[in-house]
Amino acid sequence: MTAEILDDSGGGHGLPDHALLGSYRLVQRLGEGGMGVVHLALDRHGKAVAIKVLRPHVAHDPAARARLSREVETLSRIRSPRVAPVIDADIEGERPYIVTRYVPGPPLDDVVSASGPLGAEDLNRLGRGLAEALDVIHDSDVIHRDLKPGNVLIVDGDPVVIDFGIAHVTDDIRLTMTGLVMGTPGYLAPEVVEGEPVSTATDWWGWAATLAYAASGRPPFGRGPMDAVLTRVAAGDPDLEGVDPRIAPLLYAALAPVPKDRPHQTDVVRALEHYARGGLVTDVITVRPPAPRTQAVGVPPTAALPLSRTEIQQPIPPVARSLASAPAPVQAAGPALVAGPALAPAPTPRLDPAEAIFGPSGGAPAGSGVAAPGRQLEHPAYPPQEGSPTPWGAAPDSPQQVDPRIGRPGRSGTIAALLAVLVACSAVVPVVAATGLLLWTVIARTTDRSVTSLVLRRHERGPRRSDVPVAVVASPWHLLLGIVASIFGALMPALIAVSGVFCAALAVVAVQGSGSPEPNALGPLAFGGLLAGLMAWWGPGGASLRRGTRSLVRGVSPGPSASRVFVLLLIVAAAAVAAAGVIDGEPSWWPTGTPWGGRLNLP
Repeated sequence: MTAEILDDSGGGHGLPDHALLGSYRLVQRLGEGGMGVVHLALDRHGKAVAIKVLRPHVAHDPAARARLSREVETLSRIRSPRVAPVIDADIEGERPYIVTRYVPGPPLDDVVSASGPLGAEDLNRLGRGLAEALDVIHDSDVIHRDLKPGNVLIVDGDPVVIDFGIAHVTDDIRLTMTGLVMGTPGYLAPEVVEGEPVSTATDWWGWAATLAYAASGRPPFGRGPMDAVLTRVAAGDPDLEGVDPRIAPLLYAALAPVPKDRPHQTDVVRALEHYARGGLVTDVITVRPPAPRTQAVGVPPTAALPLSRTEIQQPIPPVARSLASAPAPVQAAGPALVAGPALAPAPTPRLDPAEAIFGPSGGAPAGSGVAAPGRQLEHPAYPPQEGSPTPWGAAPDSPQQVDPRIGRPGRSGTIAALLAVLVACSAVVPVVAATGLLLWTVIARTTDRSVTSLVLRRHERGPRRSDVPVAVVASPWHLLLGIVASIFGALMPALIAVSGVFCAALAVVAVQGSGSPEPNALGPLAFGGLLAGLMAWWGPGGASLRRGTRSLVRGVSPGPSASRVFVLLLIVAAAAVAAAGVIDGEPSWWPTGTPWGGRLNLP
C-alpha cells in the first residue's frame, strides 16, 4: 500500500491531517521524533489505529526501512494483553509505515504528573503488570532495553508496554553493526550505556527505575546534563526519597549497576507480592549497602525539578473523542506487536531532547531488533569493518549513527595496555606520566561532550548536514568544559597516588625489616601511577572519561586488526620504558626536580 497524499505540511513534520495513507485516513498527529511521526488514524471500518510514518528524508535510507522492518519482525514474537499488537505495515512503499492498535490510555509519566505518585495498591498493580509483560517478552527471546514511564501506557489501571525501538532479538545481528539508537539516559541500564552484554536483568533494572518514578514522582537518577545522569546511573546512586520505605530496598537492590548484584526476577516478584500483603521486602531479598553519596565534579547534583513541561495543547476532533470508547480492532491472524501511543486526553507532540529518536515517549512504536544468543542475549562483538567511517564521518542523514557509542566494542584490552604504559611511565618519568594522564583526560572528556552534544542535537532535530559543522564550532566550549572538569577531577587521583607511593614505600621497609622508606624508588612510583589511573577511571566523574576514552581508542584502532596492532605497540612501549627504568635504576623527574628528595629518614 502507498500513500495517496504524500506532500508534507508544516515544514515537513509529517503528512497532513485527513490525508490517506494506504487504506487509512489520518485524523491527528500524536507525536514526533527525529526519524518518524505518529498519527491517529481510522481504518476502512472506522476503527482507531496508530500509524508511525518515516520522515521523507529518512524514508530514502535503506537502513531506516530495514530497522522498521525488523521492528515488525521483532514484535511479532510477542502475544500478550500487556503488549498491543501490530495490525498492518508497508515497508516498501514511498512512505514506509507501520500500523498498531490504538491503546486508549495515557503514558505513566502523564498519569503521575497529573495525579501524583502512586499509592501502595496502584504501585503493586503496576509492578505486577510490568512483571507479567517482561515474562512474556523474555519468553519470546526479546529484551526491551528501554523500559521507562513514557513507554508504559495505563489502561484501566493496568500497564501496556510499548516502543521496542531498541529491543534485542535472538536471531539477527545485521542492523546494529554500526551503532544503536540511544534511549532515555536516566532509564537505560548501566550495561546498555557502557556497551556491555545485556540480559533479562537489563529489563528488570528498567522495571525498578519505572516503579521508582511511579512511587516518587520524579526520575530516580535526576534530571540535568546527560553526563550527570549517566554518572549517577553508573554509580548505582538513585534518589529514592519519597518512595515507600517498605519497597525502597527492593528498588534500590534492583538498580544495582552490576547485573549479578541485582536480585533474581523470581525474588523480585516474591518481594513485590510480600509488599502487597503488607510485609517488608527485606524479608525476601538481601539489601545491598548504599552507594557513597559522591558528587561528580563539574555536574550539578540530583535535583527534584517541577514535573510540568511545555506542551502544545490541541483540541481533540469530535471523531477522536468517540475513539476513546471504541473497541480495538480485532485481528484474526497476524503478528503481535507494539501498541500505538495514547490519545486520551488531548495527545500532544512532545519529546524530551534525550528521548529515543525513533518515536515519541508517549508510546509510538519504533526501531528495530538486534540479535543476541539465547536468554543471556549478549551484544554481538559489533566490530567495525576495516575502513569503516568514524562517527564524525557518517552520512549526516543516516539514522544508524545517532549515537555511535552504544553497542560498540569496549576495547578493554587496549585500555588495559594504555594503563600499563601509564604505570611504566609513572615509575620512570613520573612528571611526564602525570602530565600525559591529565592531557588524556582533557581530550577524552572533550570528546565525550562533543559526541554527547551531537547525539542530543540529533535527538531533538534529527540528523542534518549541519551537525558536524555545528559540533566543530562548539568544540572550543567543550574543550573549556573538559579542561575545568579534568583539573578538578585530577585532585582525587593525585591525592590517592601520592598516598599510595608513601604507603608502598613503607610496605617495602616493613617487608625488608630494615632501612628507610624510599618513595623515589620505581616500585612505589609505579604503584602510585596505577592507583591514579584506576581512581581517574572509576572515581567521581569517571563515566565521561570512560566514554571518551573508548571513543578515542575506537577512532585510533577502528578495526580488529588495527586494534591488535595498537595493543601490541602499547605493550612493547610499556616494556621498553620499564626496562629503561630498571637499567637506569632510578626515575627521572624531568623537567622538574625530585619533589621529596629520595630517601626519608624516619626516627
